[in-house]
Amino acid sequence: MNRRSQKVISGGIAAGLFVFAVASANAQAGARTGAWTYGAAPGEWVMPGYDYGLSRFSPLKQITTANVANLKAAWSFSTGTLRGHEGNPLVIGNVMYVHTSFPNKVYALDLSKPGAPIIWQLTPNQSPDAIPIACCDLVNRGTAYHKSGKIFIELLQGELLAIDAKTGKELWRAKHPDKSNAGVEANGYKQGATMTNAPIVIKDMVIAGISGGEFGVRGRVTAFDVNTGKQIWTKYSTGPDDEVGIVNGVGNANYASHKGKDLGVSTWQGNEWKIGGGTTWGWYTYDPELDLFYYGSGNPGSWNPDQRPGDNKWSMSIWARHPADGSVAWVYQMTPHDEWDYDGINEMTLFDKGGQKLLQHFDRNGFAYTLDRTNGKVLKAEPYGPVNWATKVDLATGIPQKDPRYGTTSKKNTEGICPAAIGFKDQQPAAYSPMTGMFYVPTNHICMDYEGVEVKYTAGQPYVGAIVRMFPGPGGYRGRFIAWDPTAGKDRAASTAWEIKEPLAAYGGALTTAGGLAFYGTMEGWLKAVDQKTGKVLWQFKTPSGIIGNPMTYTAPDGKQYVAVLSGIGGWAGIGVAAGIGAEDPTAGLGALGAFGDAAQFSTQGGVLTVFSL
Repeated sequence: MNRRSQKVISGGIAAGLFVFAVASANAQAGARTGAWTYGAAPGEWVMPGYDYGLSRFSPLKQITTANVANLKAAWSFSTGTLRGHEGNPLVIGNVMYVHTSFPNKVYALDLSKPGAPIIWQLTPNQSPDAIPIACCDLVNRGTAYHKSGKIFIELLQGELLAIDAKTGKELWRAKHPDKSNAGVEANGYKQGATMTNAPIVIKDMVIAGISGGEFGVRGRVTAFDVNTGKQIWTKYSTGPDDEVGIVNGVGNANYASHKGKDLGVSTWQGNEWKIGGGTTWGWYTYDPELDLFYYGSGNPGSWNPDQRPGDNKWSMSIWARHPADGSVAWVYQMTPHDEWDYDGINEMTLFDKGGQKLLQHFDRNGFAYTLDRTNGKVLKAEPYGPVNWATKVDLATGIPQKDPRYGTTSKKNTEGICPAAIGFKDQQPAAYSPMTGMFYVPTNHICMDYEGVEVKYTAGQPYVGAIVRMFPGPGGYRGRFIAWDPTAGKDRAASTAWEIKEPLAAYGGALTTAGGLAFYGTMEGWLKAVDQKTGKVLWQFKTPSGIIGNPMTYTAPDGKQYVAVLSGIGGWAGIGVAAGIGAEDPTAGLGALGAFGDAAQFSTQGGVLTVFSL
């Protein structure tokens, strides 16, 4: 595949297309300084989650609960690729930047003209050999922007790419380094390492993660210089303290065992930590006041827990790091010795309430965690779905109290585990509203049977070690969209203000606005707008394909507010449709076909951006 950078509009574009305006209003209704929105105007969308806290809340309010029923499709754009379309566009000045699934095309669209014509497009040169290495579809979760005029995207084959925002020219590429295995830096995907998540820009560095937990990849994050692509630091999820970034011991405010030395080695059997997973393919957030960035690490390798006795630190953990050098401020492991593939990569949303600096995380394991983000203390951990693998999380220790009836092993098939490996929520990000103090959470409602199997590690080959069959949860439906109070209530019922049941998973992200609305998408392709307070569906539109992308909103040069969403079914839940896998084997697609084998009856492949206005 040849790289193609096509200039469609002349170089004399008005400077206003690329102006990065100073905000006159801040994200979260003035509750934070402009540093949280990178100095953006309220009508722009300059980060994957709108602001550094990943609130996905926009202060725009032209579209309200009173008039959203009049929302109409304004224009659409075909991305030119199929497979799963996760993430959302960015809007900077009068330009929208759109990304795609592999081969990770990037487009710049001119919002100042009718139909938003293409300014430039770039198809990065990548090896098709990376395609079979991707675990769960050829997705990409979005781009990042630096005020020097650069767009960054992570390429599936394991490179971070910097692009000139004005011209679409490639500026530099950097491979994700790894010193633990010879040859990885030069040929990451040949060792099983791919890149799918949205990077984050902090000051003059861009931080990127890695995928490949199902291939025995050792998880890590790397900071690169935004101007040169030079590696500033790399820190690992497993291994000795100096490689993890732990200096003189580090703890979580709940329990002292985190202060042991080299737990990233001693909690593994032998050298299993070197192929220990803990990959970092989820969402990243940053607190500019504390100068800490947050993210989660994924499952340990392999899925068969019998092969890796011990807590398997630091897989399945929430991390707070100092961006200057990557050193750890605190780390909290949610699921020690994971037996269910409950990746901890879901977003860490930052919010303030009652004078506390808080972090909210809806984990794959089915628990909703509220933490003090200054020290990692767990303040609340309640199920947001019908969890049965654990009875509770002990707030004094932070450790889940497991129910041995739902533990997994290679000695038997454990049946009826809730949630399934795909979690009661996967990567689809929730949104916070400072207007209600609640989170709006798109969820899966899926359970599973799980049996571990013996597996041997070979570089670049699958290292899974389990047979999984997923199926709808209690009640027979497969998704929910819920309003969750992160601080009130002592159980699931008290914390859930309302819920909407969905026949398929609500596998797209959420958006909240100052107009009192919450938007979310479904695997059938419906984009829905609901009242934040009541959960009443006020408007819906059927897009061309299933939605696993995240709705966003912006103001165009005509002064109108628009809402946009990518549709294109895929990801883990939609892998059957995206990859053309038949539904005959319910364990195919790492078990997803058991729950979503009929998805092709609801949606076809796609790759379309649909934009709406009043």
